[in-house]
Amino acid sequence: MPLHQPPQSVCDDPLGHELRVENLSVNYGEVRALEDVNLSIRCAGCLALIGPNGAGKSTLLKSLAGLVNAASGEIRWRGSLIQKSSTEIAYLAQRSEVDWNFPLTVRGLVEMGRYPHLGWWRRFGKRDRDIVDQSLETMRLTELASRQISALSGGQQQRAFVARALAQEAHVFLLDEPFTGLDRPSQDLLKDLITQLAVEGRLVIASHHDLDTVPSIFDDVLLINRRQIAFGSVSEAFNIKNLEACFGSLNFHAQTSMRSQPSALADPTAGKNSSRISATSASLSS
Repeated sequence: MPLHQPPQSVCDDPLGHELRVENLSVNYGEVRALEDVNLSIRCAGCLALIGPNGAGKSTLLKSLAGLVNAASGEIRWRGSLIQKSSTEIAYLAQRSEVDWNFPLTVRGLVEMGRYPHLGWWRRFGKRDRDIVDQSLETMRLTELASRQISALSGGQQQRAFVARALAQEAHVFLLDEPFTGLDRPSQDLLKDLITQLAVEGRLVIASHHDLDTVPSIFDDVLLINRRQIAFGSVSEAFNIKNLEACFGSLNFHAQTSMRSQPSALADPTAGKNSSRISATSASLSS
């Protein structure tokens, strides 16, 4: 069943909307969490962040969102330095980091996406309500609008946060482990959503651990393990050599030795619109 038609994309010039990271390093206290990351990517695409636990994927996402300060280097969006959070960039944390017992309805959560546009004085108006309604419909949450977020399933919770980002009219969606803990139907729906967001001209950057599904979802990959291992298109950068460099040769082969070779690596050019990759997966914790 296809997704409902979403609001018109706010990214009307994908080629002019560039996210550029230059020599980015991030520290937590005296610990170097991320070192010398460089990339340039534009809207209308999906980028996967691949790497083991503690590799710096979440740190990079928070840096892109303006939530973590850089020790060195810079991040530019549409030519301007990112020094604080922007309405054009939406960050979706891991579900485990969210207090789902907070007394808030689905609609209330999605309405929060409009707050940055209201400022101190403007009231919630018809356009804001229409955008919230459309965002709920797009994510198939209209019938759940009055439900408490604590009563949602994992997939519904994830869709509610994406709906909030839609209501924010974000250009860039930063998703931290969006597929973790979701059942297969919820994963399939989210996969369709991510693809649709990119087709409409948005940029989606997501940390991801299921190697078998990378080519069917993403256009580009960034492999990191505290430092940048490889960055490029799936067909160029997503290969066993780079994965061994990222995860460590012994670690990578130990986790895949009892499985057949991941089909994603056997045919990395299959592309996002290919038939479903085989169920055999070389999922690596991230």
